[in-house]
Parts: sequence; structure tokens; C-alpha cells
Amino acid sequence: MKARLLPVGSTRLHLFQVSMPSHRTYDAVLVANMLDVEDDEDEAQKSQKRQAFLQQLKKKKIKVTHITQAGKEFYGLRAPDEIFEDYQYLLKVSDSCNWIGEVNGAINQANRIRIVDFILHQTFVNSKDNLEKLISEDVFETTFCLHERKTQKELREEWARWSALFTAQPVNKIKEYFGEKVALYYLWLGWYTKLLVPAAALGVVVFLYALAFFNTNPLIKEVCHSNITMCPRCDDDRCPVWQLSVTCTYAKVSHLFDNEGTVAFAMFMAIWATLFLEFWKRIRATHVSAWHVYDWCEEELIVIIGFTHALVVFRVVAAPLMSQSDWKLLKEHANIAAVLLGAVLHYITIQIMNRVNRWVSHKLCDIEKLNSSAAKERSFTVKMFTFQFFTLFSSLFYVAFFLGRINGHPGQYVRIAGFRLEECDPSGCLTDLFIQMAVIMLLKQTLNNIVEFTGPWVKSLLSKKAEKRMKRKCGHCYRKACRVEPCDICKLQDWLRNYHLCRSDAFSLFEEFLEMVIQFSFTTIFVAAFPLAPLLALINNIFEIRLDAIKMTRLEQRLVPRKTNDIGVWTKVLEAVGVLAVITNGLVIGITSDFIPRLVYRYHYGPCAGGSTNTHCMEGYINDTLSTAYMINNDTKTFIHSKQRHLFNVTECSYRDYRNEDNELSHKFWLVLAARFAFVILFEHVVVVCKFIAAWFVHDNPIHVKNSRQTNKMSRLKKELR
Repeated sequence: MKARLLPVGSTRLHLFQVSMPSHRTYDAVLVANMLDVEDDEDEAQKSQKRQAFLQQLKKKKIKVTHITQAGKEFYGLRAPDEIFEDYQYLLKVSDSCNWIGEVNGAINQANRIRIVDFILHQTFVNSKDNLEKLISEDVFETTFCLHERKTQKELREEWARWSALFTAQPVNKIKEYFGEKVALYYLWLGWYTKLLVPAAALGVVVFLYALAFFNTNPLIKEVCHSNITMCPRCDDDRCPVWQLSVTCTYAKVSHLFDNEGTVAFAMFMAIWATLFLEFWKRIRATHVSAWHVYDWCEEELIVIIGFTHALVVFRVVAAPLMSQSDWKLLKEHANIAAVLLGAVLHYITIQIMNRVNRWVSHKLCDIEKLNSSAAKERSFTVKMFTFQFFTLFSSLFYVAFFLGRINGHPGQYVRIAGFRLEECDPSGCLTDLFIQMAVIMLLKQTLNNIVEFTGPWVKSLLSKKAEKRMKRKCGHCYRKACRVEPCDICKLQDWLRNYHLCRSDAFSLFEEFLEMVIQFSFTTIFVAAFPLAPLLALINNIFEIRLDAIKMTRLEQRLVPRKTNDIGVWTKVLEAVGVLAVITNGLVIGITSDFIPRLVYRYHYGPCAGGSTNTHCMEGYINDTLSTAYMINNDTKTFIHSKQRHLFNVTECSYRDYRNEDNELSHKFWLVLAARFAFVILFEHVVVVCKFIAAWFVHDNPIHVKNSRQTNKMSRLKKELR
């Protein structure tokens, strides 16, 4: 291939055709804005700090290549091979840091980048200003490491493409390119997705079980064919009494997610969460042992409450207002509409609070003044997850455990700013919880993935235009010398391509983990109310793996490879979520669902309790859960308003509660309450025992991992003694 020179301005630049050999790849690139040092004193000081920092790097034998383009100054950094000899002893201290896998003792590019990044952040100007502070002061704009074109292409063809949805992930190649920390994330995500298959399958079976008895269920028939008059939902004259039969659709949906099958499924999911974590620990141990990082050690809420209150108030106000609407369809389904709008509002709140929580978590970490980046990341993770958890689940906990239980009764309603608190449907409160979960999961997973992918994708399209212009310039200028030392334009072509990719930093992987752990929480904590949650999570994760792979490999700057032997504090978070799932599902089944009241009715009050075999055991259950309010005003009877009595021409109406004619809680209420708490205690003890048994049988470290580590240590010791 003939080479020639292309004049650019007053200089002549050398260009080459093929990509730079690996020994010429730069370890990092610093980017800064051009400064006007003659007319601006502040920019002159920035220039002095910039030059001082670069001089400190040169003293550490790091080669700096400077190129200016379009108002930006690029500094390519390349550390000589001999600089890494100083780190060899440190890298041999533990199991994690031997040179197994390296060719002839040479460091691969991932390790080079990691060490050079450490050097960059430990280089100071005037003994106080490091790179992080210089970037905050606009001395430098950013720093990034370069993608390796050959390895990047291999990963794109084998892993980061949509056609590879159902193929195994090349975890070892991911580790070599992005480091152990990223590889463990994808290993964990792949295992989590695989274990969701049996959970999703059983959830579908539970749903189909409920669907099979959909048309023959006596409770649905009792609601749909009833002539029971229910009390008004608000105190305004425009809120009429209503017929129980209008909630026929609501009762059908309620039966799909509130039946005997959900109890068994909730127990299964609690044990599933334990097995998932225990088997994950075994898989993690196997891989980190093979990667020789088993013993690696990197260190050798008031706003939320306010938003929760606002969501409750919104639902309290929305339901009666919709009941007064002139639109018949909205009027008849006011409660469902209020729940749906509340769920959408909750999702919007989540997006707002996500940014607020991030800012607060960063500020709290800054106040702590932690010494290491690992400690700061752990602290930030715990704070951010805690804030996000309360933001996401506050509304769900309200719906599950408070909705319909503190609203009072006719004559003594509880009010907020004059509005009555909302009530549960006569068919139960579990459907409200299901609707809330379904809307949030669908919106969060779908919209988040669209936004998460669209931004980097659009930016990538725009950057490709600039890259094509540079390629045209580079294509006209070749000579033999360029094949050894690339010219400025060809260097800049690769630098600009990486510079225009979306930024990535130490917390980029945190966002992916947070999203998945929150999803894990949704899948386990309230699964009794939504058996299809594992199926939605499975479908999402099949695409999430490739979405993250494409984004990380093609659309984002290369993450600085990090060594680690675990997913860090996330393991403790997942264990805490597993324990909370047992408690919450026990409470949801025992307190929120109608499972216990139905059992009490079947065996104590229903037709079968008296020995009758001619009728269904649950016949009359709906009427048994209702109490009567009278439309008159005296000392012995409950009342609503005399105006409503004349307006609706009724003398009594029904509402969901266990009360007698004297407006006192009946004996039936206390019996059901005792049965509820007995079930919660029994459920949680049984499931906890099962969790402990499962954890005891599944050891964290396989025997072959322990034997392999001992063998490796013996081999290393023999080599050292030779």
C-alpha cells in the first residue's frame, strides 16, 4: 500500500490504514476545553494546573500525546511496560493477583487500564488537587479509556446483539474486557433470569388454576347477581347509593389473584428466594476461584414521607370526585380509575424521587468523608437503595395494610381535609394491590428500558457522522511509517469515536444493579398479590441482558475494569429482601386477602359448617361480610344523612365490615382477626424453617472450589521456593 502525506493547515500529518497495533493502544485519554490564557486570569490558572498535572504524569514515565481539535484538547496517555514492574509484588500478594492467564508475564489491556486509572486518581497537584477535583474545577473536562476495536467486535458478534437473546453469555471474555466487577453483574443477572423460569411457570399455573374455575365460582355469581344496596362512597348529595352488582368485573379480577393457589405460590417464592441466593453464592465461588480473585480485597428521609402522604390524599380526593362525574362509565368505575391514576402518579413520583434520592445520597456520602472509593460505593448503595425502596413501596404498603382499615364506618367516617378515606371494594383490597403493582412494573420496566437505550443510541448516530468525516480524511494519507506510529488524525479518529459515546463512571454499573434488585423486590415481596410478577420479570430480563450488553459495548465509553470477588453489598440487600418477602407475603395473605375470612366462613359460619351438603360451602359469604347502616337518626341506629335518605328513597344500605346492629364490632370480627394473626405466625415460622433448611443443605462453597484453591496455593508456593 502506497503512503502519502495530507497537508492540514501548516502541518503535514502521517496517516495509516489499519488500526493501531495493541502495543500502541493508549491506556486513557484526557479531554479539556481550550483556554484563553492571555485575556482571562482564571483560565490562566486552570492552564497552570493542567500543565502541572501533566508534568506529574510525565515524572511517572507516562507518555503524553497532545492533539487539538474543534476547541478541545486531547491528551493520550500511555504507560511504558516497565512501570508495571513496581506493581508485580502487590499483584502476587493474594490468590486474586497472580499472573495466571497472562502471556509471558505481560499485562493485558484491562489490567493496564485499571492500574493507569489508579495512577491518574492518585496524582496530585500541590499535594491536594487530584484528577477528580481538577475535573470539578473545569481544568479537565473528562477522562475515558478506549475500546479495543478487535475485542469489541468479537463481543458484539457473540454477545451484544439481539439475535443472541437465548445464547449463553461469554462471561470469561466479558471479564477479560470489562473486568471482574462487570462480569459478575452479568453472571448474576443471567443466573437470576434462569431461576425466574420455574417461578414464572408456577405463577402462570396458579393464574390458570384461578381462570379454570372463573365461571363456576359462587362468590363471583353472588356479587354479579346480587340486589344488595351499598352505602354512598361520599357524603355529597350527588353520590348515590349503588348496587353491589356493578362491581362484578372487579370481583372477577379479584378472584384471579386472591385464591388458595396464591398461598402455596407465596410459600414457594419465599423458599425460591433463599435457594436463588444460596446457589448464586456457589456459582460466584466457582467463577471467582477460576478467575483467581477469591480472596481479593480492594481496600488493602422526610421528603419520601411527604410524597407518600400526597399519593394517599390524591386517591382520597380522586375517588369521590370521579363518583360525581356525569360520564356514566367513569362514575361506575370510579374506584378502579382512582387506583390506576394513583399508580401512574406513583410512577411519575418514582422518576422524580430517583433524582432527589441520588442527590441526597451523594451529599450524605460526602458528609461521611469516607477514605476509599469502595467504602463510598457501599455507603452510597445502602442509602440509595433504602431511599428508592421507600419511594417505590410506600404506596404499596399503604394499599396492602392500611387501605380500607382506617376509613371508619357510616356515621363515624375518618376524614382528611373533609374528605372520607377510601374504602376497599366488597370483593377485597387485593385487587387494588395487584393493579398498583402491575402498572408500576409495566411502566417502570418498559419506559425505563426505552429511555435507557434511546439516549445513547441517538448520541451514537450523531457521533457517527463526525467519525465518517474523519475517516475520509484518514483514507487519503498513508505511508509505511504510519503502520508503526499512527498520525494525529488517525489517533484522533479513534479518540473522538470514544469521546462521543455516552459517559460511564464508577457508578454506571450501580444503576443496572439497582434496577434489577428493585425488580427482585417486586417479584418476591408482594408476589402473593401478583403471581404473574415473575413472568414479567423474566420477559424483561431476557431483553435486559442484551440491552445492557449492546449499550455497554457499543454505545457507552468503556468502563475502567475493576477487580472484585463478589457483587458487594448487594448480596446483603438481597438477603434482607428475602427475609422481608416472607414477612410481607404472610401479612398480605393473612391481613390483606380474603383467604382467612373465607376459611372461617367455610368451617364455622357457612352451609357446610352445619352439615349441609346440598349447597356450595361458600354460598352466602359476600352477604356475611357486609354490615347494615340505617338512614335514620336516633341514639341506637347508625345513620348517613337525612337528605340522602329522601333523595334515594332507601332506609338502609350495606358496607363492608363485621358490626352488629348496635354499631359495635361483632364476635365474628374478633374470631377472624385471631385467625388472621394465627395464620401469619404459622406461615412465617413454617417458611423461615424451610428457608433455614434450604440454606443449610446448599453450601456456599463447593468442595471442588476449596480443593482447587488449595492446589493453586501449593503450586504457587512450590514456584516461589524454587
